Amino acid sequence: MSKKGILTVISGFSGSGKGTVVKELVKNYGYAVSVSATTRQPRTGEREGIEYFFVSKEDFEKTIAEDGFLEHAEFVDNYYGTPKKYVDEMLDAGKDVILEIEVNGGLQVHSKRPDTVMIFMVPPSADELRSRLTNRGTEDMEKIDKRLARAYEETQYIDSYDYIVVNNDVTECMQSIHNIILSEKSRVRYNPELKSSIINDYKRFERR
Repeated sequence: MSKKGILTVISGFSGSGKGTVVKELVKNYGYAVSVSATTRQPRTGEREGIEYFFVSKEDFEKTIAEDGFLEHAEFVDNYYGTPKKYVDEMLDAGKDVILEIEVNGGLQVHSKRPDTVMIFMVPPSADELRSRLTNRGTEDMEKIDKRLARAYEETQYIDSYDYIVVNNDVTECMQSIHNIILSEKSRVRYNPELKSSIINDYKRFERR
């Protein structure tokens, strides 16, 4: 029977590079990434069970009532959420699972699963974040300023996370996160069989 996997939440400002780093973690170390459920319609090229699980509003609300999501939110008249079933299947199979989600979702997950490893990713500086958002070329300055204002709001939640990782270089950032998770896997609570084996091995030295 394989050892149960570890659940990790990665949050951070829009433009901090979360998606790129998570893709590298999956490619290099085989992490499982949770697939969210949504009630919105699929966009061109999106595949069921790959980008999202596409469900009806009625089914989504039924799952909410059954406490079937680790976290969920409503945005622009559509629901988005992380299904417990999918995550638990991966963890039970021994896969370490990463949830790349925003702060509010991350805090919901942590409230339900206190053992979740909480990582907050940041760029090297606010000026660098502005530069990255500007260089995307996908939004005007008004929207960029809103993202920067939201980034400041999110700094108020950093204390709810276990680790801060600076994404100055994608490879270094990926390695830092991988090392954090490896370290977590050495915690006593994740190694009950090893703990029992050690205790039994030394039991013969017990004072009589």
